[in-house]
Parts: sequence; structure tokens; C-alpha cells
Amino acid sequence: MDLLRHKKTAAGRGFLDDQFLIAMPGMKDDRFTRSVIYVCAHSDEGAMGLIINQTQQMLFPDLLVQLGIMNEQEAIRLPAQARDFVVRNGGPVDRSRGFVLHSGDYRVESSLTVSDDICLTATVDILRAISSGRGPRHALMALGYSGWGAGQLETEIAENGWLTCPANAELLFDTDIERKYDRILASIGIDLAHLSLAAGHA
Repeated sequence: MDLLRHKKTAAGRGFLDDQFLIAMPGMKDDRFTRSVIYVCAHSDEGAMGLIINQTQQMLFPDLLVQLGIMNEQEAIRLPAQARDFVVRNGGPVDRSRGFVLHSGDYRVESSLTVSDDICLTATVDILRAISSGRGPRHALMALGYSGWGAGQLETEIAENGWLTCPANAELLFDTDIERKYDRILASIGIDLAHLSLAAGHA
């Protein structure tokens, strides 16, 4: 997508890059209810991120077979780490396209640097690497992404649609997906019961 290509060539980072977006209780869009999004790219042109706490029905071995990376017999013999790799729902846009967020110990030419130690790769090279045990130390994969046009995300934040906080790599990559929303809120000292649905302005 254009925003990612722009990120690869442009210097500097958007102020929301490497941040968590945490959906407020009053989120109007059901697709993002109780969602946590990791922002991969943000600029004057818009923003792109991946929901990290929604899972897909599709299993990673099935995806590898569907993409022609391996056959069913090979998929059965995958190491446990690859066999149990969860495929997440990254968002409502381009749902057939895969994205892998991962630690910076793995990089290929197509990898985009999001922060000092987190990269995004959207090519099949990384799927082959993960399936053979040569992948990054930490990774999560999502199908689809969440995108916003110029100024749209900033407006949603101002209207109390999202909380933002710096991303934490441990919370980003751990496999406790079901409790991630509550745990990320707790990590910044927020009790869901005390969140106001009305926008407040200092």
C-alpha cells in the first residue's frame, strides 16, 4: 500500500508510529470493539496498523498450503512453534493480504522498520523462514489491516474513540490474545470500569 511504500522512502517517524491504539468502550464501529491496534505507519497522508487481539479461523499450516509454500504432508510435519502460530485478523482492509510484525533480528529487503526493534514484512520469505525455524525470535501474523485517510485517525482520537500509549514489545508479541485488551489497559494504570465515554479536553 502507498503509506508503507512512503514509509520506506521517507525519513523520520509519525508521532503515532509504534503506539497501541486501544478502543474506547463507546467505539461505534463493531469491527473494532475491544480491539488493540499496533500502528505501523502514520503520516500526514494517513495511518496503517494491525489489530493484534482478534484471531482468524485459519490455521498457519493451512495458510502455507493455500499459498503453495508447502504441501499438506509437509505442513503436518511442521515444528510445534510454526504449527501453533496464530493467524490474526489485522483489520477490514485487504483481508487476503498477510502482514508479519516481528522483532528486528530478522530482516529482508522488503522489511520495513517501524521502531528500533520492530519490523513489518509482507512477503512470503518470512513465512518460509518461520515454517523452517529460521524466522524472527518474536512474530505475529495478521491477514488484512486497518487504515485511515489523512486526518481521520487524529479526529477519531479527539472524539474519544481511541486511547493511545507507547507499544510494549512483550505485550505485543505474547500469546495471551484473549486478555490482551485488559492487560494493556492495566499496564498504563487504567481500569475499564472508570473509562468515560465522553471526550474530555484539558
